[in-house]
Amino acid sequence: MLYGRTTEQERLERLVAGARAGRSGALLVRGEAGIGKTALLDWLAGTAVRDDGEDGRPLRVLRVTGIEPEADLAFGGLVQLLWPVQDRLDALPGPQAAALRAVLGTGQERGPDRFLTGLAVLTVLADLADDGPVLCLVDDAQWLDQATAEALLFAARRLAAEGVAMVLAGRDDGFTAPGIPELRLNRLDFEDSSRLLAERGAAPALRSQIIAASAGNPLALIEFDSARREQQYQHDPLPVADRVLSGFRSQIGRLPERTRLMMLIAAAEARGDLPMLLRASELLGVDLGDLEEAERNGLLYVMDGIVTFRHPLIASATYQGAVLARRIAVHRALADAAEDPDCRARHLLAVANGPDQEIALELAAAAGRARDRTAYAAASGLYRHAARIAADHRQRAAWLTEAATLALAAGHTSQADRLAGEADELTDEPAVGARVASVRAAVAFELGDRREAARGLLARAGDTATAETAGLLRTAAAYGWLAGDGETVRAAAGRLAAGDCADPLVEGLERLCEDDAEHGLPLLARFLEGGLDASAGPGADGQAVRMLALTCGLVLGDDAAALELASAEVRRCRSEALIGELPYALDILTRVQLLTGHHRDAEAGVAEAEEIARGTGMRRRLARLGGVRARIAAIEGDARRVREIAEATPEALRTGVDCAHVLLDLGLGDFEAALTRLDPPPPGPDRYTWLSLSTAADQIEAAVRLGRPERAEEAMRHFEHWARAGAAAAPWAQAVVLRCRALLGDRPEDYTQALRLHEKGGRPFERARTELLYGEWLRRARRRNEARGVLRSALATFESLRAEPWMRRAAAELQATGEHRVSARMPADNPIDRLTPQELQVVRLAKDGSSSREIAAQLFLSPRTVEHHLYKAYPKLGVGSRQELVLLDLT
Repeated sequence: MLYGRTTEQERLERLVAGARAGRSGALLVRGEAGIGKTALLDWLAGTAVRDDGEDGRPLRVLRVTGIEPEADLAFGGLVQLLWPVQDRLDALPGPQAAALRAVLGTGQERGPDRFLTGLAVLTVLADLADDGPVLCLVDDAQWLDQATAEALLFAARRLAAEGVAMVLAGRDDGFTAPGIPELRLNRLDFEDSSRLLAERGAAPALRSQIIAASAGNPLALIEFDSARREQQYQHDPLPVADRVLSGFRSQIGRLPERTRLMMLIAAAEARGDLPMLLRASELLGVDLGDLEEAERNGLLYVMDGIVTFRHPLIASATYQGAVLARRIAVHRALADAAEDPDCRARHLLAVANGPDQEIALELAAAAGRARDRTAYAAASGLYRHAARIAADHRQRAAWLTEAATLALAAGHTSQADRLAGEADELTDEPAVGARVASVRAAVAFELGDRREAARGLLARAGDTATAETAGLLRTAAAYGWLAGDGETVRAAAGRLAAGDCADPLVEGLERLCEDDAEHGLPLLARFLEGGLDASAGPGADGQAVRMLALTCGLVLGDDAAALELASAEVRRCRSEALIGELPYALDILTRVQLLTGHHRDAEAGVAEAEEIARGTGMRRRLARLGGVRARIAAIEGDARRVREIAEATPEALRTGVDCAHVLLDLGLGDFEAALTRLDPPPPGPDRYTWLSLSTAADQIEAAVRLGRPERAEEAMRHFEHWARAGAAAAPWAQAVVLRCRALLGDRPEDYTQALRLHEKGGRPFERARTELLYGEWLRRARRRNEARGVLRSALATFESLRAEPWMRRAAAELQATGEHRVSARMPADNPIDRLTPQELQVVRLAKDGSSSREIAAQLFLSPRTVEHHLYKAYPKLGVGSRQELVLLDLT
């Protein structure tokens, strides 16, 4: 019987009822030790199993409990959860199946992405739900190893329509799950505490004292009542949990020594594996019979080959109450008794208190296995422990460097920097030093200090490039460029050239830092000729250079090439399940889609990238994604939405939103704000970002509108210089240059030449702006018939893009030419506008013939969620099946 939990029980029942109805959900139950989290999960498991639901399908319960000593054991929790259902792995997509086989130790393949395991967990749960609703219970989540916690939370955040309910329980200060709804358990009030004590037969006269002492903590109520019965309770000023722990220690201390030793073996082993306990106990001269007294006192119980403590605090009291020498002896016996090498490594950790090369090698081997399963946090910890007891300082440096690299991969930036610093002090070997420098620079880059990252690499690389330092210099140039630090780019290029290691990418970036677009842009184009496969040079930081490779397409203004490169990278991330890399690739792809007028596609890509970034902790990437949404809102004239995005974006990452605001100001006729909102970037990398290039024409138009053409001269010179250098690849850019010239010089031939270039394709919004300005000029020149044609074309494009301020301007100009019945109107209702971004992605893939399982693998969803999106999309599109989708135009 649970007391005082009616509201909580009702909420959990609703969650399970939703799973029975095909809806999924997750909930985090949070509260202090002893508050009743496990009791609530036990109640839910029992209640849910007894009720088969209206369709008669039984509910399946999967359960895992975090174990404190296993918090550093890679995927220990996930093995516990999935071992009973490993027969389902054969039905998973190949990469997902390989990831889980590596976790379960039944496969050899190394996973390519640490988030792939979470996707595989989601797919397994969805597959199980095909047979009936699934309830996944996670107790003591604060003690899960990080790899398991990441996988479960990734799956929990993407649950939608599978028929899966996931309930996690954790202590107040030990587990966080952003994005998961929480249910906090409070202490019992006086009435419910009295009812609990009455059920236990506590004397009414003592109840008030017990309730006051326990402060309504259910475990404390029970334990303090038991202590009073045995006349062993004493008032203590310690916190309630500490008093309960102290009470358990006293109770354990009264047991026979052999019983205490057997309990210590069970507490140290932690998993309750009876065969292993018996092997270890034999080495220590005790046996199963020595647990009898502990069982009789209700401290633990043995059932189905598993030893379970009645409460985790009893295990803690057992372990903490033993002297160090006894704990070491127990762990040594457990290590000798272990049949699993990772389990053995965990116990060896507690044994080694000084240099021990043999144990260090075993820990390093366990770290390697954890790394191969993408359990990067666990692998980092094991390498760190191995380094701590390694006898050779060079080996220590190498293991610390690997620990730092893996800590960074796990998202622990400050820990990665600290470990790299320790390694740096131990070695002067160039190869190790290069890796250390790369880690420290990557930490600085991740924390937002790109300039520091670039200069740190430069300082480590030396004055002349060598085989070991060429990669550092290339990455330094990449970081420097992305930081707007031209000085570092130039220095890196000079040192590469001095070492006869010249690189077209770095040389091209150097030329652009000198405003030499004529020579710099062709070098970048040459770099991209081989596609993204060429982006990871020997020894280079592949991620940094890959980021720059994608950005180069935008810098060149070659939208077709940028679209091809970004699309290929997105496809690569999807096919190889590189969930962690996908948000950046989508970021670049959505920028190109925005520029080429595919706003719905861009919004869908941003929504997906934001969801992944939010679910995987990529906070800075999440903030940067607002720039695309802000520019679409600016084109549509939605000032409120632009303002909201700006307020939600950190100031240091607001450049994209600020550039969108310039376009909004221009569209709304606030030319003063458009001209003064952003200062023109100085010569160097910042001049060649897609944002600076996109904003130059806006500021030129604003300056002309204000009658201050001199304010446009610098922006015009730079933009013209850039467009001329990239003329063959970007006819749209030459067209915009001619439009700006026409504005400044009032020459109609520049407009007509610009429109001829626009006919080659490119950016429809820019073409419509050119048509609008030319139409205005023709109307002022009283060439009204000519003006109507280009203004109609401009209005049609603005309408298709929902560019309301620009629609109003074009409509007003048309009316001024004498055109009757002109009104700016939104485009006719397009069925795809009724779809959510994710529904749009799903129906397009379904239209192309992809199965639900294939779509799920590409979009990192479950097949059931894909089917749910199709079910919701069909009536919006006016169709009833996949076959009918083929007949629709979904562009």
